[in-house]
Amino acid sequence: MGKTILIVEDEQNIVDILCFNLVKEGYDTLEAYDGPTGLQLALEHNPDLMLLDLMLPGMDGFEVCRRLREQGSSIPILMLTAREEEDDRVKGLELGADDYIVKPFKMREVIARVKANIRRTSMLSSAPAAEGAPRGDGGRLVIDTAQAAILKDGRPLELTQREYDLIRFLAAQPGKVFSREALMEHVWNYEGYVGDVRAVDVAVRRLREKLEDDPASPKFIVTKRGMGYYYGG
Repeated sequence: MGKTILIVEDEQNIVDILCFNLVKEGYDTLEAYDGPTGLQLALEHNPDLMLLDLMLPGMDGFEVCRRLREQGSSIPILMLTAREEEDDRVKGLELGADDYIVKPFKMREVIARVKANIRRTSMLSSAPAAEGAPRGDGGRLVIDTAQAAILKDGRPLELTQREYDLIRFLAAQPGKVFSREALMEHVWNYEGYVGDVRAVDVAVRRLREKLEDDPASPKFIVTKRGMGYYYGG
């Protein structure tokens, strides 16, 4: 059964181009031309990925993203935006989007990111449950791989799938510094990634707010200035 991509975009020509190329790659598509319809289709059909425009009639992409995440949906969301303002891109990531693509985009880039995000979620769903005891630093933080959960001081944290993936990856190699590009490659599954890495910084900031006693002075996810991030435990 083919993977389904939901395209939520109000410009017919962009929808046509995306549909043509995605179908050619073997995907099924659903289309919505306004925010409310896009949200409804996402909740009813649970597609494998959503391409979500920011500027939509009825309900903008920010609100669609926010409501989906509030409903507990973990659909990978790639936001499409023609805007130049950094704040808009960061806002989308803060609301739970996985990444964004700036218009005008190249179809090769869109297809590559679609494949990476679907491959990542497919790997997670097919991975066997971990055996044995939960692992972690042996102290305040425990990574329960069997339940795909992070516990701090015995209490489970409410993390998104991306946040869980990020802390689990870093904690697997404590003390090792990973650049933002390396994290985009290993956690976001973008092979040989070269480009905007702000998605990493936003994910780290959100994770620190849930994980750290004092996010301004992190102990678990530590910044190595000019190099990247590492797990301090």
